[in-house]
Amino acid sequence: MIGEDNALLREGISLLVKTAGHEVVGIAASGPEIVPTLLRHRPDIAVLDVRMPPDFRDEGLRAAIEARKQLPGLAVLVLSQYVEQTYASELLATGANGTGYLLKDRIGRVEEFLDALNRVASGGTALDPEVVSQLMNRHDPLNALTPREREVLHLMAQGHDNLAIARQLVVTERAITKHIGNIFRKLDLPPSDSGHRRVLAVLAYVNS
Repeated sequence: MIGEDNALLREGISLLVKTAGHEVVGIAASGPEIVPTLLRHRPDIAVLDVRMPPDFRDEGLRAAIEARKQLPGLAVLVLSQYVEQTYASELLATGANGTGYLLKDRIGRVEEFLDALNRVASGGTALDPEVVSQLMNRHDPLNALTPREREVLHLMAQGHDNLAIARQLVVTERAITKHIGNIFRKLDLPPSDSGHRRVLAVLAYVNS
């Protein structure tokens, strides 16, 4: 399903995905149309512009968040003219699986766009490099971490939960929780659920 108010861009995306062998089951040209269209067609993935009529603020993003409440597991690939850090963070807060955030100029790089589309539809994540850079800042935020905090973050990146990390480092789980809280604070991650901040912390580690 495609949610885009610019008719030319909407038709371009539609042609791209159809040429790649996919089916476009629904179209929305304004924010209020998105959720009803998604509920009616229940697509494998929604490709949505962040800013849409009537106010051209965050209608597409709000619709994506609302749709995910009613259609758990819905894959969403959001498109934006510019990197909007708050919007990217809010989208990630709904769950990292099946989530994409790309700048619109990536659509012109057909292979990259289709790869991101397929990855997100399959439950993966596709974040524009510019989005990652701005979310994490251009300086290396890991410089502020202590050696122990770096160890904890390294184990987080390997997918270990707090209890497993505590066992490997032979400390209490409470100590690990404190270290992770310090990591979140030093990386200046936006307040949200811990799962969302955990994803961003790991992204910072990988990017570094």
